[in-house]
Amino acid sequence: MTERLSQIRYEDLAANVRPLADDILKVSSAALGGPYNALLRSPDMARRAFDFLDYLRFRTSVNKRLNEFAILIQARISNAQFEWWAHERIARKAGLSDAVMRDLQQCQRPTSMQADERLVYDYCVQLSLNHRVPDALWQEAVAAMGEQAVVDLTVLSGTYVMVSMLLNATQVGIPDGGEAPLQVMDPQEIRQRLLA
Repeated sequence: MTERLSQIRYEDLAANVRPLADDILKVSSAALGGPYNALLRSPDMARRAFDFLDYLRFRTSVNKRLNEFAILIQARISNAQFEWWAHERIARKAGLSDAVMRDLQQCQRPTSMQADERLVYDYCVQLSLNHRVPDALWQEAVAAMGEQAVVDLTVLSGTYVMVSMLLNATQVGIPDGGEAPLQVMDPQEIRQRLLA
């Protein structure tokens, strides 16, 4: 898979775009790579996306472990290689177990989830694959997490659909030619396996 966009270099950015690049470089594990390489081609949108992602990643009301789990769920659903690569280590550092990540990576419902992880899994999978959440699941999520966290989790899931699409459309590879972490699967197979 050949990346479709050449890597933007900091020194080639317009002076008015460099402050955004500086902000990105403070938090990005991929420097100006990953989704930022594409986003920076539309600087006004990139600023708005960066600020939005900054909230969803670092200021959200959702626990970091659960937040990263939700991002990995979306990466698996979308076959988003770079997304998985970038967030697996962050999720591990936040306390998500390797066993849960391995099952999800294999496109299986994780068998060793904690109760809050099970709730996030069910919520995000239903939302992403059915575009709806059953009443009972909504009520359980609100009771356990509160309305703000459920809204934040919902927006996070949708936003990482966008990020995954951007990465897949531009064919962002794993840095240094690393191995792709996900087996690419047909969307129907993913749906069938994750909803099982």
